[in-house]
Amino acid sequence: MKGIVLAGGSGTRLYPLTHGVSKQILPVYDKPMIYYPLSVLMLAGVRDILVISTPAHLPQFETLLGDGSRLGLEISYAPQAAPRGVADALLISADHIGQDQVALVLGDNVFHGAGFAQVLRGHVRGVDGCVLFGSAVSDPEHYGVGEVDSSGRLLSIEEKPVAPRSNMAITGLYLYDNDVIDVARGLKPSARGELEITDVNQVYVDRGKARLVPLGREFLWLDAGTPDSLLRAGRYVRAVERRQGVRIGCLEEIAFRTGLIGADDCYALGAELAGSSYGAYLMEISALGERSQ
Repeated sequence: MKGIVLAGGSGTRLYPLTHGVSKQILPVYDKPMIYYPLSVLMLAGVRDILVISTPAHLPQFETLLGDGSRLGLEISYAPQAAPRGVADALLISADHIGQDQVALVLGDNVFHGAGFAQVLRGHVRGVDGCVLFGSAVSDPEHYGVGEVDSSGRLLSIEEKPVAPRSNMAITGLYLYDNDVIDVARGLKPSARGELEITDVNQVYVDRGKARLVPLGREFLWLDAGTPDSLLRAGRYVRAVERRQGVRIGCLEEIAFRTGLIGADDCYALGAELAGSSYGAYLMEISALGERSQ
């Protein structure tokens, strides 16, 4: 399975914070926002990842992440010259996807919950159609909302409904089979000139090949694209990390725990950041991991 992180757009909801810097470079507590969606793909077992952003912002991500080899990944980059919608990312990524399935995650989404890796890996194998992930919200009228039958098959999707049929908001994580490229190519732009991801998902709903996986109460999902939600996400990460002594969205730790890099590699990455608590954490877990083997 190939991975895509869509980190484009101008971040207007966060102005003036995003004048001159990509939204996905902004900090969510102790790490850049893009670490969190990248960690989702890594937990799902995805290793070959394309980061899509504006031509002006791509150098920032290349400086931050490089080619991914330090983490045991393959990270490449592609520009989205204008904000033409989430589904446009699938067209940009056609060569990257090739004949594979694909996992697309929005660059401002934060997910966290015990057993999330197991949930993800249980659904990335043999995707036939599309798999979406839902999160219960108190204000579904502000989201795309999914209605499912008893087997989890998605029956309908409504964007910002006046009378929601459920409280299950569709998150910014999407798994697709290889047909999705042709589906995206067949879309008509919206009135805003964008290719909407909801239209992609609706094609799969019409085919009877869309599933919605509800994330339970033990999972957190946040769109960190506004000042309030960015602050809320940072406070949540801070609270969990201070209480539990772990790091959420720590790419180096995930690479180490999943065998993509060794203990020495993890320690060296921490040593490069030795002046920070983040670097000290990496050195500590790599030393403990090495001794426990």
